[in-house]
Amino acid sequence: MEDESIFLDHLGDTPRMRVLQYLIEGRDFDYTLTDLLNSGVSWGTLNTLVPKLLELGIVIKTRKIGRATLYKINQNNFAVVQLVELYNNLLFEKLSQVEGQTKKKIELTV
Repeated sequence: MEDESIFLDHLGDTPRMRVLQYLIEGRDFDYTLTDLLNSGVSWGTLNTLVPKLLELGIVIKTRKIGRATLYKINQNNFAVVQLVELYNNLLFEKLSQVEGQTKKKIELTV
């Protein structure tokens, strides 16, 4: 069974959102297109999405290693800042719910 994603549940499980989630989760790193396949989208989809994300300023090229170009999420883009904030808030909310359930279970067993 595939892991649940709170982020994708709220924003929609589309190829674009899968790539954005992958880049947000690893926002301190840069990735080749081959690395981005780990987000769960096809090669053809990546070759369509990445130019559009570059055009919007959501993704930036960071460097080239041999023939491979590396990409990173643009943390200076206003939309990206908002998406990262939403991602973090959704995780904190879920963590609070899980902690609350754990507390109740502990109280019931004591």
